[in-house]
Amino acid sequence: MPESAEASEPGTHALVPGFVPGPGNGSAAGATDRTTRAPGVLEVLRRLDSGPRGLTEAQAEERVVRFGVNTLPPRCEASWPRLFVRSLRDPFTAVLLCLGLVSAAVASWGAACVILLLVAVSCVLRASGEHRADRSMAALRGLVATTATVLRRADEGEAPVAREVPVEEVVPGDVIRLGPGDLVPADVRLLRANGLTVHQAALTGESLPVAKAAVDTTGAAHGGVFGRPQMCFQGSSVVSGSGTAIVVATGRRTRFAAAHGGLGAQRESSAFDRSVHGISWILIRFMLLTPPLVLMANAALRGRGLETLPFAVAVAVGLTPEMLPVIVTTCLARGASLLARAHGVIVKRLPALHDLGAVDVLCLDKTGTLTKDRPAVDRALGPDGEDDPEVLRWAAVNAWWTLQLADLPTPDALDEAILDAADEGDLMAYDGTAAIPFDPVRRLATAVVRTPGRLGTHTLVVKGAVEAVLVRCAVAEDERERLLALAAHQADAGLRVLAVATAERPARVRDYTPADERGLTFQGFVTVRDALAPTAADALRVLAERGVTVKILTGDHPETAARACRDLGVPVASDGVLTADRVDGLSDTELAHAAARTAVFARCTPEHKARIAAALRSGGHTVGFLGDGVNDLPALRAADIGIAPRDAVAIAREAADVVLAEKDLTAIDHAITAGRHSGGNIATYLRVTLSSNLGNVIAMLAAGLLLPFLPMLPVQVLAQNLCFDAAQLAFAYDRPHKAVLRRPTRLRPRDLLRFIAGFGTLNAVADLATFAVLAFTLHGADALDDEAVFHSGWFTENLLTQALVMLLLCTGRRSAEGHTPGTVGWAAAALTVVGLLVPVSPLGSLFGLTPLPVLYYPLLGAVLALYAAALMAARTRYERRSAGL
Repeated sequence: MPESAEASEPGTHALVPGFVPGPGNGSAAGATDRTTRAPGVLEVLRRLDSGPRGLTEAQAEERVVRFGVNTLPPRCEASWPRLFVRSLRDPFTAVLLCLGLVSAAVASWGAACVILLLVAVSCVLRASGEHRADRSMAALRGLVATTATVLRRADEGEAPVAREVPVEEVVPGDVIRLGPGDLVPADVRLLRANGLTVHQAALTGESLPVAKAAVDTTGAAHGGVFGRPQMCFQGSSVVSGSGTAIVVATGRRTRFAAAHGGLGAQRESSAFDRSVHGISWILIRFMLLTPPLVLMANAALRGRGLETLPFAVAVAVGLTPEMLPVIVTTCLARGASLLARAHGVIVKRLPALHDLGAVDVLCLDKTGTLTKDRPAVDRALGPDGEDDPEVLRWAAVNAWWTLQLADLPTPDALDEAILDAADEGDLMAYDGTAAIPFDPVRRLATAVVRTPGRLGTHTLVVKGAVEAVLVRCAVAEDERERLLALAAHQADAGLRVLAVATAERPARVRDYTPADERGLTFQGFVTVRDALAPTAADALRVLAERGVTVKILTGDHPETAARACRDLGVPVASDGVLTADRVDGLSDTELAHAAARTAVFARCTPEHKARIAAALRSGGHTVGFLGDGVNDLPALRAADIGIAPRDAVAIAREAADVVLAEKDLTAIDHAITAGRHSGGNIATYLRVTLSSNLGNVIAMLAAGLLLPFLPMLPVQVLAQNLCFDAAQLAFAYDRPHKAVLRRPTRLRPRDLLRFIAGFGTLNAVADLATFAVLAFTLHGADALDDEAVFHSGWFTENLLTQALVMLLLCTGRRSAEGHTPGTVGWAAAALTVVGLLVPVSPLGSLFGLTPLPVLYYPLLGAVLALYAAALMAARTRYERRSAGL
């Protein structure tokens, strides 16, 4: 069975009865696509005021004015300045921008300039990265036809002439001709067709070409409006055969164009957006709380007034990770750039790279990812159900001579699979004389051949749907029922089943017709399975090792999907396939529970796919969805991260956040790996910076209560922050430990808050121990009154503890395994050198620093050693708890 054949958002076909607005166009009548009767040919021609001879040139020109040109809705690209301004809406950036303005308000010009510079750098990096992705996407657009063959007349009395016109000039009522390789330029109703098959994967996701015929049908079509054999739609392409059709809808009225209308819809916040907002509010609360505490404590205990306001603002700045927007943007932009260069993956929206790293559920269709876009022969069975190679030989003869004699440019996918499995020598032994090609009404194809050694006799070889072939065979009713049951058993095992029959007729000259397809001798069945993608099994194993659960959302038969999964080693329980009709009976809460334990969803329409993705998100998962057709648009927007291959239909690429070089799970693994590298570096930076900053703030508050002077001057806070900020740039270029790749990297505000509270307290204890060391080193009753020495001692200790935190919370385990320190290690070493040398250098006097007593350094070393031991123990405990040990 084909994949789901229903579009997500049907367009408005106001010209022809039976076409109604879809849900995306403000109507509740979208569901009627399945039940509204298809209009007949005469009814279509009458409503369009046209005929089989086509339009006159004057009529065509008038209709261009009335209906507009036949083009898709224009895609408005955001300019670089607009992307820059949009970057300011990022919560991290907004927090820093407010801090910079507050710093300027209290005359802390140095802090204000640094913060505003970092904001500008972050916005430039983000805008440049997304602008570069937009330019890469522009090169992939334009999968619609450029010209069309139409029948036009100079005036009413002239004969129609077939000529090529730009696709923009095609109008409703035009009669067009379709041939192999043509792209359908608009939505059309067939007037005549000869062996016509079209590939409409761009609309429905179907892996096999679909047979079309100029027939009037009644009742519901399988697969909705796209299942109607008399209709072809813009975005599909002709595989074989030929046809003449009348255009019923162009431009914005086509179903292909209607999908564009949903691209501007507001998407739910992604995993990155939710994490960013949560962390931003944590920072905002701390920053709003810190300055009042500093002011009140100094006013109550030390009698200081507003003169401490610059220090209070400096403390708030010290708590804030000023480099956060720069680090986040640099990590993501660098990861996106490496992906594009090494694997051809385009990340259109930089935060999407983080979401890739956070993905723990990946939803995809099986066709083109788990399986190839073509089938393969499984077995050839005789009437008794046993293997019979003779059946495959007759099926191959049918496929070969139908291809040769029915004027087909290439075999369809099923015939190609049969020819690949057959012996070429068997085919050359027969001489074909006639062929009756497949059509969707008969559901079979017939080849007539001369059998070697049988002069005066022709053999009809018939191949097609089981029911259609058996009804033409001379078999008893009970035997027919047995053969139907045998075919059903094979179909239940996830296989496509074709029946093969033959008949001998006296040789004749006159043409063969479908009336000759009777009194056949049943030969057997050919079963066909989906050919597995060569990289799928290994990619699924790697994804499972990375903690990513794969969900199959397909419009295919449940057993077909389950078989492909079992062949690839994906465990599918006996009740592990959930069909669309069962999904319809579940509430959102019940679906969320069912989706978490179900591996395969079958018979899915676009709406089902979107609802399943939303249900998985509501269960706390970060969901990625891989899709390539118009029918995948709702799910691409419902997921945290939409993924499309480069050869997907243009509007699917527009809706996706990430575009792959090819539809391959290996490419997704590369993208997830890059996302986890970037996400791991961002998470490590946040943990290191926020825990260190929180410890400093606690120590500053304590020192403010203990000391008769400010524990650190605002200029010293700024200098210290600049040193730490410069060192933190190394996080954007670090290679995280391989353990980061084993599970999704997601910024969880609550987990981050617990981490920084615990490790920040450790840092504060180290700072307070440094106070004791300074008191012991300086001696005397006024030991802590030496303001410059205190500032210098704490300045040095702060930078050394921050360097220690960088090493032990980022590269400690890798260094222990014998690897080189990497960028973070070298940055920590540089920070240590600055902390030791600045107080004793001429530069130190500019910041109010002074050389320290020699005794201070060994005592500080002892404090740092104890702090490192405590840090290692706390980190080990945290890792065990995170791993669930």
